[in-house]
Amino acid sequence: MQPGARERAELIKRIERGEFRECYLIYNRKSSDDTDNQKNSIRYQKTENLRFAVAERLKIAPLTLDGFATNGIVSERHSGFDESHELGFGPGNTVHYRIERPKFHQLVQWLGRRCFRGVIILCWDRASRNRGDDTILRKLMKSGTDVRFVLARYDKSSAGALHMDVDGMFAEHHSRVTSEKVTLTKRNLRERGVCTHKAPVGYLNLGDMYRKPFDPARAPIIRQLFALAATGEWTLADLSRWAIKQGFTMPPVRRRRTEKEILAEEEDDVRLEIAPTQRLPTFNNIHKVLTNRFYTGRIMGNEGLWVRSVSHEALVSDQLFNQVQARLRGRQTSVHYAQVVDLPLRRLIYCADCGRVYTPYSQKGIVYYGARCAAGCTNGLKSINFDFAADTFGSLIGRLSFSDEEYAYLDENAGVEAVHLETTRLNLLEANARREKKIKEDLAYLRDNRLTLLRTGAYSAEGLVAEEEQLNLQLDRMREDAIHMPIEATINDTFKLSELIKSVAVSYSLANPSEKDQIVRVMFSELALSESSLSYQCKNGFRPLAARFLPNHDPKGWLSELCHYREAIQESIDDVESLIDLSANDNTPIGKEEAA
Repeated sequence: MQPGARERAELIKRIERGEFRECYLIYNRKSSDDTDNQKNSIRYQKTENLRFAVAERLKIAPLTLDGFATNGIVSERHSGFDESHELGFGPGNTVHYRIERPKFHQLVQWLGRRCFRGVIILCWDRASRNRGDDTILRKLMKSGTDVRFVLARYDKSSAGALHMDVDGMFAEHHSRVTSEKVTLTKRNLRERGVCTHKAPVGYLNLGDMYRKPFDPARAPIIRQLFALAATGEWTLADLSRWAIKQGFTMPPVRRRRTEKEILAEEEDDVRLEIAPTQRLPTFNNIHKVLTNRFYTGRIMGNEGLWVRSVSHEALVSDQLFNQVQARLRGRQTSVHYAQVVDLPLRRLIYCADCGRVYTPYSQKGIVYYGARCAAGCTNGLKSINFDFAADTFGSLIGRLSFSDEEYAYLDENAGVEAVHLETTRLNLLEANARREKKIKEDLAYLRDNRLTLLRTGAYSAEGLVAEEEQLNLQLDRMREDAIHMPIEATINDTFKLSELIKSVAVSYSLANPSEKDQIVRVMFSELALSESSLSYQCKNGFRPLAARFLPNHDPKGWLSELCHYREAIQESIDDVESLIDLSANDNTPIGKEEAA
């Protein structure tokens, strides 16, 4: 046991043995709700309480105990109004609840054990502002503890009891009214779009709720952070390192006070001056910045919804903010290299079981791909070489084009199916037009009557947002279905894309690793490998060609799905033709094949 702890334990034993049984303690409380009131001053309470003790010839306990009292004076900073609402029930019809003031709790505990004769308090308001603490004080007084109040004397009569009731009621009422006024004021300000809290990094806090200007040193860097995060190529750790290089720091804040500093402040009214320090940003700080909608010129409103602010301007646009959120929700690279090693098929191959990426590395002139799988991953295929990966992609490219049997089936049925699908499409457009009109009317009603629906309880804040998102999703789906191009033209484009893929597949086997990487990136977004499974994701218009390999697919249903990929198929045709043109100019195998 440390020397200080040993002395403290010995002093507590002396208290509990009754060495101070004929002495009084002085209790002072500085309210955190009404700091400007002179009656709240610790110094004022000390002076008045000591003067009262001298006048009444009351002996103050010569007790100094760290964390509790100094020379018999207990001083504490607390509202006195906050109380715990938790209840515990024990044997013998006992009820337990928590006292939020630690020094007051220790004080009444020793008073209840008759360790002190009594306590001197300025007035009832300083002793308690809630019913729970009132009850404790009254029980102590009824059990014989001498509780003296400097500014009031309570007779042992019904009139004295009424006087005590009134003082206790007004003490609680004062805090209740203060809390209510503060709550209503903040609610009204938030409803008007006023920022009632401290603005985050990037804005200046000048003590004016109506004016939160940009921080000229930090705001430009934060704007660049959003732009970099929107690319999806930077992790949070990379962004924090980049920001540090730009000289970015968090706003100056004061460190947490030590226990001794807190006790020293409670013993006097003087606040210790702790110099604020600037800290470097961490990836957690960057994440809070990138996910805070405050930077779009909004604040959190009363109903949990973001509303336009009148106190500050937007630092980034809504479009950029939404792009960043989409990037943060997606897959992130674990490391961002300033100079990435130029190896083919990087970030394209993943583990099918745990989703970890196969990272390329070169060893003895051969390119390998290794996966550091997550704990518990059952994939035993931890490493592959470039030839294995390239051959896998090559076989997939060959499968995407139509076979002779598929061409024969499509030539025979495409015309009849095109007429049927076109009729179905026109009927769908007509039905969707009516549904779209109805959904737009519902959305307009929700926007115009937002406050009414929330106040009447027809919708909760979360329910209203979910309803709007659902209606917008339905509207987007119908707009996607509104295809204004005949299905026959889309089928012809699919045939053209298949022929281009055949040309690329033949030339793929003759291409060098760099050219193979270029071809694969045009057609595929990822390849998932394991010992027992192989899956892949195609890009743009290559998706419908890959979808026909799905189990139990319906050829007619597959044709009907082509209309949803019209623009993607045209885009893929342009990509492959551009690849062929580029290869022809470079005199590469693809260009030679196309020329032949």
